Amino acid sequence: MSLAEFVAGLPKAELHVHQVGSASPRIVSELAERHPGVVPSDPDALKEFFAFRDFAHFIEVYLAVVSLVRTPEDVRLLTYEVAREMAQRQHIRYAELTCTPYTSVRPGDPDRGMPIEAYTEAIEDARVAAERDLGLVLRWVYDIPGEAGLPAADATLAYALDHRPEGLVGFGLGGPEVGVPRPQFQPHFEAARAVGLRSVPHAGETTGPETVWDAVRFLGAERIGHGTSAAQDPALLTYLAENGIVLEVCPSSNLATGAVTSLEEHPLRAFVAAGVVVTINSDDPPMFGTTLNREYEIAASILDLDEAGVANLARAAVHASFAPDAVAGRVLAQIDTYAGT
Repeated sequence: MSLAEFVAGLPKAELHVHQVGSASPRIVSELAERHPGVVPSDPDALKEFFAFRDFAHFIEVYLAVVSLVRTPEDVRLLTYEVAREMAQRQHIRYAELTCTPYTSVRPGDPDRGMPIEAYTEAIEDARVAAERDLGLVLRWVYDIPGEAGLPAADATLAYALDHRPEGLVGFGLGGPEVGVPRPQFQPHFEAARAVGLRSVPHAGETTGPETVWDAVRFLGAERIGHGTSAAQDPALLTYLAENGIVLEVCPSSNLATGAVTSLEEHPLRAFVAAGVVVTINSDDPPMFGTTLNREYEIAASILDLDEAGVANLARAAVHASFAPDAVAGRVLAQIDTYAGT
């Protein structure tokens, strides 16, 4: 068995993956046909549409796809079909899917938005169906779109506190980092953590290590989305390692958005050498032309891992997850059985 074949069959957990960003060309095409406009529905045209020039262009394209998710039916379709592709094509058994309800509820734009109650019902219906039909356990991370500022943070916190879906486990912060200082969101993260939600902000993807420090100091981050620039600060790496703060690493995403110039220069090796716990993730896989399977293959190449090492990466993701103990134990047992340990 080749390493790629081993990875393909390996039971896995995915911790850093976005709901809208996981929409495959098939799903985007169906949504674009429902809502004709900026996003092409033709598969070949979609490939060209997804050719990113830089991080700013990626955000522009991402938000164009977001605009296709306008009704509860769109949300349900998107979520369930993403789950289907995770389970059937990548052998993912547990996933924490990052959702940005603010961009679907669209406060102030009732003609394009939906009530938060309808959004919550749609994702929960998809979650229950995915576990029943596909054997995939889904949980949610509610993400503040940082570019929308404090009004979006206020709204996202209200959605989490006042309309909390059963599957909600985490509270995050995404979008552009430049010009979006992390400390301003401290009250929101404190309130979310007070009701048991876990802190998982993005930081250090397109800015320096100080943004990662801010995420830790002000937002109480337990895991950091990307954290790429942390490699520039040895003291930060030591702090992350000593405090068990996990980096959610997404190699192809970092390359596509320009966070790294090549996979050979990706800091994954430096993270591991410093003793930082890392998980391997796909971020927005169809948009970056990748899958979680492919990200594991890339990580194995960077770290020079054999099958046992790759299985340990899969275990690390489960241990770093917020899965219920019974679910985590079941997925770990599946990994052990598959890896022959």
